Amino acid sequence: MIRKSLIASAVALAGVFATSLATAHGVADPQHGGVVQGSADLSFELVAQPGGALIYVMDHDDEADVAKYSGKLTVLNGSAKSEGEIKPAGGNKLEVKGVALAKGAKAVAVIEGAGRKAITVRFTMR
Repeated sequence: MIRKSLIASAVALAGVFATSLATAHGVADPQHGGVVQGSADLSFELVAQPGGALIYVMDHDDEADVAKYSGKLTVLNGSAKSEGEIKPAGGNKLEVKGVALAKGAKAVAVIEGAGRKAITVRFTMR
């Protein structure tokens, strides 16, 4: 009986430990009111703006240098599709013009640069 409770305690502690590790390296909370997704050890926050969007990039708790990043954002709003070029906008911010991000829209960012392979990030707007 004692052996079963020791095993149950060990399993519970292992679960708590694994959860804390996953949280430590997981996707960050939104800092700019957008939707956050993780890919390639980076966090990407997609934020809707009038006439476009911003993408903030974090490398764990640090702002990523995105000066050499570029790419394309494809947005599906129902049956309407729009695309925009991703360009650096200073600091850890990327800018996309000419896309509309409505609630429920699906977006796919393909980002290249800084000697990395292309990174694909998928978002669903809330």
